[in-house]
Amino acid sequence: MTAAAVPAGIVPPRPAWQSLLWIVPLTLLWTLLIYWRPAISTSGVPTAAPRLMAYGLIGLGLWLGLESTDLTSGQRRLTPPVPLLPLAIFLPVIIGAPLLLLSKRVGQVLDAMPVTWLVALQLYRVFGSWALAAGLRGALPSVFGVPAGIGDVLTGVFAVPAAIAVAAGTAQGRRAAIIWNIFGLADFAVAITLGFITSPGRFQLIVPDVPSIGAGAYPGVLTPAFVVPSSILLHALSLRQLIRRRAG
Repeated sequence: MTAAAVPAGIVPPRPAWQSLLWIVPLTLLWTLLIYWRPAISTSGVPTAAPRLMAYGLIGLGLWLGLESTDLTSGQRRLTPPVPLLPLAIFLPVIIGAPLLLLSKRVGQVLDAMPVTWLVALQLYRVFGSWALAAGLRGALPSVFGVPAGIGDVLTGVFAVPAAIAVAAGTAQGRRAAIIWNIFGLADFAVAITLGFITSPGRFQLIVPDVPSIGAGAYPGVLTPAFVVPSSILLHALSLRQLIRRRAG
């Protein structure tokens, strides 16, 4: 099932930056709230709730994509690998990226989905402001929390504007979305590196005065075990679709 193209003249274009008028205030409000009320952070809400929302949105997007294809129920079954915690960040990406990028069935699903979905979906990254607030408050090492939190917030804030730019169908919009994807991946590279060198272990180079992120305990383990690899794979799939659209 394919949707009929709507002529550009029927729906007037809306500037992408206008979405920032509601995303930025909400993000600032949430960051200030968890900064002024540390009890919210210690309750686990800023870490567990966004993850659950992200999983729900990812599942919804996949379901809607599958419903738009002609794949049979047997063809739709996919058993993802379950990585061990020490390899939780890299193993899903190493295994999942080639499988997802080279799979014809996944390609059918992605081609049936609007390319904007894979971009706008990462609006949930604004909840990374919990790390920024914790770094500023001293609950996390500032050398980790501040840059990692800022990178996540910027990625989430500009997710919707980048999606709107892609929807315009221009070369500039595609380039903007590609740059946004690269920035989101660079944010993870910085956060993972800082997490390694500030956490106890063989890779630790900096011993902070406050506890590290605690990636081996709940709910901190949810970030490296699920959110990071899932988001990296979303970036990879988004770049795939943007490059395919440009080539087409």
